[in-house]
Formats: sequence, C-alpha cells, structure tokens
Amino acid sequence: MQEKVQKFLERYEELEQELARPDVAADHEKFTKLHKSFKALEKTHAVGSEYLRSCSDLKEWKEALGGNDAELAQAAKAEIGPLEKQIETMESQLQILMVPPDPFDNRNAILEIRAGTGGDESSLFAGDLFRMYRAYLENKGFKVEVTDISEGTVGGFKEICLFVSGSDAYGVLKFESGAHRVQRVPETEAQGRVHTSAATVAVMPEAEEVDVDIRTEDLKVDVYRASGAGGQYVNKTDSAVRITHIPSGVVVACQTERSQIQNRSKALELLRSRLLDHAISEKQKKEAAERKSLVGTGDRSDKVRTYNFPQNRVTDHRINLTLYNLDKIITGDLQNITDALQLADAQSKLNN
Repeated sequence: MQEKVQKFLERYEELEQELARPDVAADHEKFTKLHKSFKALEKTHAVGSEYLRSCSDLKEWKEALGGNDAELAQAAKAEIGPLEKQIETMESQLQILMVPPDPFDNRNAILEIRAGTGGDESSLFAGDLFRMYRAYLENKGFKVEVTDISEGTVGGFKEICLFVSGSDAYGVLKFESGAHRVQRVPETEAQGRVHTSAATVAVMPEAEEVDVDIRTEDLKVDVYRASGAGGQYVNKTDSAVRITHIPSGVVVACQTERSQIQNRSKALELLRSRLLDHAISEKQKKEAAERKSLVGTGDRSDKVRTYNFPQNRVTDHRINLTLYNLDKIITGDLQNITDALQLADAQSKLNN
C-alpha cells in the first residue's frame, strides 16, 4: 500500500510542476483541464501524505520498542496501538480515494423502486424502502423529489420514481440497484408465519442531452389524466405524459407537474437516463466479469440484499456483510452499508 501511495504522491507533484509551466498557463483549455485533475486529487494527497508520515512514525516506535531505552520502550507501547488503528482507517480511505472516480458519480440520480414478488406485502416493502432512502438522502443534504407514483392497494407503492439532486448523488446510490428481499410476518398473517417478498431498485445517473441522441420520430407520446391519492405526491390534472421510445421499447411517465410541457420535459430527462443507464450497465457487467465482482454490475435481477425482521438482520450478499441493526437501517441509517460497498468496489479495482 505504501508503494502505491508513494507513486500517487509523485503523480500529484508532477501535475503541480506541470501547472507551473508558462506554456501550460498560457494554454487556457489545457490549464483548466489539468487544474481540475489537480484539485480532484487534493484530498487524496493530504490523506496519503499523512498516511506515509504515520507509517514512518510507526516504524520508529516499533524500533524503539525493541531498543535498550526502557523509558522510550514504555512510550512506544502507548503510541503503537492508536497509530496502527489510525493507519488502518487511512488505508480504507485511500483504497476508495485512489480509485479514479466514475465520470457519472457527481451527477444527480434517478431512483426507481418497484414492488416485486409477494403481492401486497411487496408493495408495503417498496414503501419501506422509499422511506428508508428518503430519510438517508435528506439526512445527507440531498433534495428528493417524487416524479412518478403508483400506489399499492393496501398501502405502499407498486412503483415510485424519485429524482435525487445534489453533488455525488449517483455515486452515493449506484450500488443500491438490484433485487431487495424482505422476510417478515405480514400484518394479515394470522398464524405468525414469516413470508418472503421482494422489491427491485434501479439507480440511474441523470443524463445530459450530449449523452444520448433521441430523435423525435422515435417517440410515441401519450397524454392522460394523473391518478393516485394526490396531495403530497400527485396533482389531479389532465397533463400526465407517457413517452415510449420505439427502438428500445423503453416507456417513461411523469405526472407530478401541473403543466403538460413540464411533465414532458421531465419524462424526456428520465428517458435519456434510462437509455444511458442501459449503456452503463452493459459496460459495468463486462468490467465486473473481468474482475470477478458483482459490486457495481447494475443488474436488476441480482439479489443484492435481504432484510430479515424477526432477526433484526440485514445481509448484503455481494460482499457477505451482515448487520444486526435492521431497526436503524430501515429508518435511514445506511452509511455503514454504503461505505462497505464503496470500499469493496475500490479494493476490487485496485487489485486489477
């Protein structure tokens, strides 16, 4: 790890020297590009520099521990433990920081939750997932907006689509895609038997017009009356828009705005994002196969996580992570899971 960090710091210093060259400073486009890369590496440089200093200090304390100076050896005993923990923490940070960021990580995200197998219970679970993600995201400072919704017959949602805005929204959410399974006793179960049902989650980066070329002649646009409970989520209007992309068969809808023009605009944004997501997923599957990792494939059919209510247990199957605090996780305390997934993905990439 120290060797990798040292090479990274050398690259940082090379960039710094290059930015100081008069010919680079005179080339605005080149300077802007290099400066952006340089700024993106600043946090990694700071952590990496501190990491190497700590490793050097640890080596010196370990030498003192085996020396002839009893007083210094006693001081070494007190210093080594905390220093090793600090180095371990920084190594975890660096494994994530040293991986080149996904070019879409800093974009807004579209989060879709759909009820799967399990009937009404799956719709209720989709509602639980919606509240879990909303609490987690709002606590992190993201803005969460419902763009389309289809309610379940006994509560929850058959489908709900969210637009999540804020820096790194996609990067924070991208590993949530896949099938989420719940095991619990439904309220309607008279004999107390545990049932299993599921919901699927899809996360897509917000697409820009330059990412996907959509021709008007490839679109079929339908206008219909918005449905649902109204109030917080759905406005009862005649301006809901459904767009079908004929070549791919992808269908999107938006019904949350009062204006047909606004709904059409949002539906087109969603369509671009779905088409971009398909291209990203194909690329990620190929990369994941090459490094034998499921993290980040984006495959909606992958069973990614199980929520077991009787045991208060959550298991993420991709990284074999099991936590016994489902009561906290389901109310939005997802940070330990998202951190572990990002670390696993970074380690996979660093090892290849």
